[in-house]
Amino acid sequence: MSRILIVAEHLDGKLNPATARCVSCAQAIGGEIHVAVLAEAPEAVAAEAAKIAGVAKVLTVANAANAKPVAQVLAPQVAALAKDYSHVLGPSTTFGKDLMPCVAALLGLAQVSDVMAVEGPHTFKRPIYAGNAIITVEAPAGMTVVATVRTASWPAAGEGGDATVEAAAVEVALPAHTRYLGLQQGKSDRPDLQSAGKVVSGGRALGSADNFKLIYSLADRLGAAVGASRAAVDAGYVPNELQVGQTGKIIAPELYIAVGISGAIQHLTGIKDAGTIVAINKDPEAPIFEVADYGLVGDLFQILPELEKAL
Repeated sequence: MSRILIVAEHLDGKLNPATARCVSCAQAIGGEIHVAVLAEAPEAVAAEAAKIAGVAKVLTVANAANAKPVAQVLAPQVAALAKDYSHVLGPSTTFGKDLMPCVAALLGLAQVSDVMAVEGPHTFKRPIYAGNAIITVEAPAGMTVVATVRTASWPAAGEGGDATVEAAAVEVALPAHTRYLGLQQGKSDRPDLQSAGKVVSGGRALGSADNFKLIYSLADRLGAAVGASRAAVDAGYVPNELQVGQTGKIIAPELYIAVGISGAIQHLTGIKDAGTIVAINKDPEAPIFEVADYGLVGDLFQILPELEKAL
């Protein structure tokens, strides 16, 4: 039977929802599921992880060096834990994409990236070519599988679990060549873009950062998160943490509203798992209409005020 270890993502003492999505992937693989929480004081995060349905055990690794998520510091500790497991999973988020390749390298293994479906304990489906094709990959049998999970393709596992929490002793030399300097991130009262059920995104057609207030206003009325195309980010309308797409965030909201976004394949890669896609664009030939469930052709500067008034 498989023994699966999931590396928990957390920040400021709170568990990231991506961890529960990794649990769903682990359940598809089948086997005993453990979650590792590496932190300076992991107790609060471990308590959250223990409540996820399907988790049998939570391992805590308490170390002052783990106060900040530095991949080069965390990786040797995860690699040390991995010897007891057939699979080691992490979310395909900024955190996971940074950490898991380091873990795979220390173990001398090739990583399986962006697992979106499980065909067997060592057989997985993942997107390639910006999501234009899906490839089936098979990891060598008898070797540990190190993988990142495409969180947009998996629902979050529910609560109701009652896993045991156990402290793990990890004796490894930690490198000192990488130092944590700081974290710069936008502060917002709006829902988190990566886990929100509703998202309103704006594109280059907004024309300016000031005009992007139309997107914020509509999102606030809907209780939605705010996203943006790469073109809008590159133009300086919004910070890059709002970027949706292949080089931004891969999301799967129940409702995605694309305003003034043409629909380049790199952007569509980031929203392909959305439940309902609504597109507003003045160009009737815009590629976004090919994937939209509902499309409205018109001037966004007229449509958005009318839509908000109707809401």
